Amino acid sequence: MNPAWVAGQACPCGRVDARGKELPLAQCCGRFITPDLAAAAPDAQSLMRSRYTAFVLQDAGYLLATWHASTRPAQLSLEHGVKWLGLEVRQVRVVDPEHAEVEFVARQRDASGRAHRLHERSRFEYLQGRWYYVDGILT
Repeated sequence: MNPAWVAGQACPCGRVDARGKELPLAQCCGRFITPDLAAAAPDAQSLMRSRYTAFVLQDAGYLLATWHASTRPAQLSLEHGVKWLGLEVRQVRVVDPEHAEVEFVARQRDASGRAHRLHERSRFEYLQGRWYYVDGILT
């Protein structure tokens, strides 16, 4: 676990357990966002949620490592001062065992305090035991 995380800190992705209680970061997306990438997200929705969490945590390395090689940028600079406000997964569609789509809305405030809403349908591909983000269509 990353020592910068507060023990028991709720996962930014908002995933809840069977009782409706938010999962701790270490038991949710934190399992995947590790320097060695030892644990792979088991499905496209989990990868999408962990990528949202990586944006919250400003972890560009994880974002690049989980980006499909065919569409991954050479580098990624994250905007400082952004406050991520929440994630809503609207739909998950398994196309076939190696392809899936996740529609979501992510809300944020930029450094000036202006609110933004990102509504996207992301495409994912499963390769060699791991899911990768391919690209997304803004809706």
